[in-house]
Amino acid sequence: MPVVDAWMQHPTLRHSNHEMFESLRRWTGMRLLEEPLPVKVTVAALAAADVEIGLSAAWYGPQGPLIDNDEVAEFVARSEGRLRGVAGADLTKPVAAVRELRRAVQELGFVALRIVPWLWQLPPTDRLYYPLYTACVELGIPFCTQVGHTGPLRPSETGRPIPYIDQVALDFPELTIVCGHIGYPWTTEMISVADKHANVHIDTSAYTARRYPTELVDYLRGRGRRKVLFGSNYPMITPSQALEHLPDLRLDEETTELFLSGNARRVFRLGDHSWMLGSDTRSTPR
Repeated sequence: MPVVDAWMQHPTLRHSNHEMFESLRRWTGMRLLEEPLPVKVTVAALAAADVEIGLSAAWYGPQGPLIDNDEVAEFVARSEGRLRGVAGADLTKPVAAVRELRRAVQELGFVALRIVPWLWQLPPTDRLYYPLYTACVELGIPFCTQVGHTGPLRPSETGRPIPYIDQVALDFPELTIVCGHIGYPWTTEMISVADKHANVHIDTSAYTARRYPTELVDYLRGRGRRKVLFGSNYPMITPSQALEHLPDLRLDEETTELFLSGNARRVFRLGDHSWMLGSDTRSTPR
């Protein structure tokens, strides 16, 4: 069955080898990269799990971009159609950030914005996010963010679904929000926020299927079947590793299709191929 990976990134050396990921390398057994990871390696890892589209994100933080938008556009251009870009932005420069987001979407063909709050140590309700939320609504793209505890040794407070995601959804009811990493240990909070707000969704990145919390599995099997998206957090976890125990969840065929691709195609508007018009400019970084 075709898959869309809603949360992954093709890394640069700046990203993969950053000291803040040392705890993740310890857990996963990953080693420091000595040379940049070829895009063909990522393409092969996605193909091995029948991932037709991987939403490859930029990473911007207070010390500068670990993966910038133009690098993502270059990876997309070399991915044989398997990657789509997700923009990053510098929160400390809100006017420039909005301009850069517009460029990423309108010129590079990116399909979403992702900001990782713990990287900035600013919750999603901070005023610096709000111009970007407005731009996302105007551009018709989702805002992707992280919920739950942090794997890197950084404070987890910014990942609380309540009050942060709840308040943003109240302030921006037209904004589509995709909350990555499930929200554990606040999974029940995350589910309640997704139930409350029509445009709030959850993705399962950073967890393998056998580690999904029981309450999330129950939600996915029932009323949340149109609310939960698959994500891997590649390269920390490959899609094949993340999906290895999916049959153990005993999802019916419709729910499986929605979870693996249908929900993501709807939320990220991946059925709309109008971005490909003029792809000679959108797929090539400036």
